[in-house]
Formats: sequence, structure tokens, C-alpha cells
Amino acid sequence: MKVYELNLDGLVGSTHHYAGLSPGNVASTSNALSVANPKAAALEGLNKMRLIHELGIQQALLPPHQRPNLHLLHQLGFGGSPAQQIASAKKTSLTLLSACYSASSMWTANAATVSPSQDTKNHRVHFTAANLVSHLHRHQEANFSQLLLKIVFANEEYFNHHLILPKTMVTSDEGAANHNRLCASHQDRGLHLFVYGKKGLTCNNPMATPKKFPARQTLEASQAIARSHQLDLNHVVFAQQNPAAIDEGVFHNDVIAVANESVLLLHEHAFINQPDVLHELSMKASFPLNIIEISNQQLTVANAVKSYFFNSQLMTVSGRNEKKSMILLAPKECEEDPAIQLLINDLINSDTNPIHRVHYLSLKQSMQNGGGPACLRLRVPLNEAEFSSMHKGVLINEALLKTLEAWVKTHYRSELHANDLADPHLINESFQALDELTSILKLGSIYPFQKETTD
Repeated sequence: MKVYELNLDGLVGSTHHYAGLSPGNVASTSNALSVANPKAAALEGLNKMRLIHELGIQQALLPPHQRPNLHLLHQLGFGGSPAQQIASAKKTSLTLLSACYSASSMWTANAATVSPSQDTKNHRVHFTAANLVSHLHRHQEANFSQLLLKIVFANEEYFNHHLILPKTMVTSDEGAANHNRLCASHQDRGLHLFVYGKKGLTCNNPMATPKKFPARQTLEASQAIARSHQLDLNHVVFAQQNPAAIDEGVFHNDVIAVANESVLLLHEHAFINQPDVLHELSMKASFPLNIIEISNQQLTVANAVKSYFFNSQLMTVSGRNEKKSMILLAPKECEEDPAIQLLINDLINSDTNPIHRVHYLSLKQSMQNGGGPACLRLRVPLNEAEFSSMHKGVLINEALLKTLEAWVKTHYRSELHANDLADPHLINESFQALDELTSILKLGSIYPFQKETTD
């Protein structure tokens, strides 16, 4: 059967703001407490989805999570009405309030790790929602991300949803941002590259670690996912992130490497013992790998982080007669850097790889908070039967895009500062928007505030 690589993007929430909540994410901390534009952020994301849809690639979305997260506020000891909770949190710590309002679920590359049915022993698509325990503002996403994935991919004949890994630093899991699948084509069996920053159990396993910023993904988490997803370890490679790169802002592997089908595009300083990693990939691959290794002379790690070049989306475009069949969706920032633009032009003009063109995307609002094109999407390979069984209300088409654009323009603010989170009107604005969105996407009552109203 034909296999689609579904791109599942996170729809930017109405409380998108800049608070610098992610140490190690240079863009996030650099833009802390500047003024955000949630309306522009959401429209930029929808424009990206429209482009991918028009390229003939299957595109869907996941809705934002409920914000503010009143349950998290309650866990933190803030009681009373929602307005009272918000007011008390603001007096105590703007950072805590910001975490409860965080719109970081927009970056669905961190929502889960996915293994397609052609790679798993029971021939079902496997999902493990990421626990994201490294940061307070992200750990709250795990349970709701799992719920959303179970709703969208509900048919147990085709889909296998696993328990979230134990919420400890030993099994710290950041999702597909640290996972790449290589294959001859999407319908063929794949080779899985799991990338980790540290070992959770270090007593008997000393290893090089970053000195400035924290490593997030653990080897134990990656190994647990490979086991539970019933992957053949002969088709799995585990690689350690270069700690020096983490200290320069490579908080996830997708900031320094990207893969699509047989192509692996990466920086020469992506992994520890990189020649050995690439050799193991080549030995385990049952198809010719096309490894494109960018040297530090061509592009420094610092400039890779600044431009998010490796966080571009690399996608196969179907229905073309050309030998080359991939397109690179790169951040606009790459076009504005002459050296990176030259690097990209060399890639697309070379006969040694299938990347045949580039499209530059303006995602300024997301980029300023540390997320480029690839951060905004989770890749879900599905065969025709699996695709037919998923929830269709989240699939992108032009009519849905126009409806969502109108919805954003109605409900989203064009300016939001962290201090504005104390405005009690923002609670009702957010909840009203989400209530309408669930009807648009035909999801039913999925948010805690909706269930409380129903009860």
C-alpha cells in the first residue's frame, strides 16, 4: 500500500509569549520578556501548513493545550477562582505564571516518538508521548499530548499507544526531536537513529557531558522506546550528542541534523565519535545512504543554531519526473545569511543528492522562541488503511485553513507580554477560542474546562 508521511503541526496557541523558560535554547533566553504577537505566530504556522498541503503532502494539525493550566496552578498551591489563582501566581513569580500559560505545545516535534507499522513487530503504528521532564513549562504537555494522539489515531487495529515513560531524569524523553528514520522510501522498512545527550544511570557509566547547558534526552529513554515499539535492534542506532554542541545551543538533535528517506543532512560536530556512528548507520542500512556532512568551515555550530538551518524540513515531493525529489523548507533567516544561502544553493545544484529546490519560510514568532520549521511538526508515516482510519477533522484543506485563519483573527491578540498574563480577561479569551476550535476540528469536549462545564 502507498505510505503517506503525514506532517502533524502544532497550532500556535493564543497565549504565545516570550519568557525565556528554556536554558540552553539560545533564542528563547535571548528574547525573554520581549513583546510577542500570538496572532502573527498562528498565521505564520497556518501559512506553513498551506504550503505543505499545496505541495501535495499530507498535512494535519494538533490543537493547542488548555492555557492557563489551572491544574498546574493548583498543584503549585494557588487556590481560589481562576482569576485569584492567576493574581496569586503573578505576585509570587512571573516565571511560574508564564509556565502555566506556556504555548510550547506548538512544537509537536517534542510531542511524541512515532514508529511506522512496517518497522514494528506487530505491524501497528506505535506512539509514545514524551514526558518532557526537563522543564516545568513542558512537562505539563505529556498527558494531554497522549490524549490528543489517542483521539486522532484511535483505531486499535492500526495504532499502538504506549505509557508515557517514568517522569524522572533517568528516563527524560524529549520526543521525535531526537529521533530520525532513514529508509529507501517511506513505504520501505526503516533504520532508526536515536540521539541522546546523556545517560540517566551514570554510576558505572561515566561519559562526557555538557558544561554550560543541560543535556535533555537520555539513552535509557531512547532504549525504552525502541523496545516498546518492537523495533528490530539490527535496524536501530543510538548516538550521543556532542556535548560541545549542546553548550552552543543544540538542545535537541533536530537543531544540528535532519533526515528524510535516504538522506541524512548533519553537521560534522553533531555526535560524539561521529565517524563510528555514520559507519554503523551505513552497515545497518539495507539501502544506499546519502550522508551530507556539513563542515564547521562551511557553517559553524553557532551559526547553525542562530539560523536553524538544520531545523529545516526536508520532504519528498511526489508526482515529479525529475530524478531529484526532495524540497528543503528553510527558515527565512537562512536566506538572509549569504554564506548559508550559498551552502543551500550548492546543495540543490548538486547531482549527488535528491534535494532539488528550497522554499524559505517566515516563522519569526516561533524562531524567536527557539523553534524552526521542523520543531513545529511531528512526522507520522501511515499506509492507506491507517490514514483512512485516523480522525479526519484535523486534516488540512483550503476550507479548514480559511476557517482557522478567521478564527485566529477573531480570538488572538496582536501583542502579548509576560506581564499581560495577569489580565483575568485572557483566561476567558483563551477558553472561548479553544471551545470554538474543538467544534471546528470535530473533537468534542477535550479540555478540562469544557468537562467541568459539562459536569
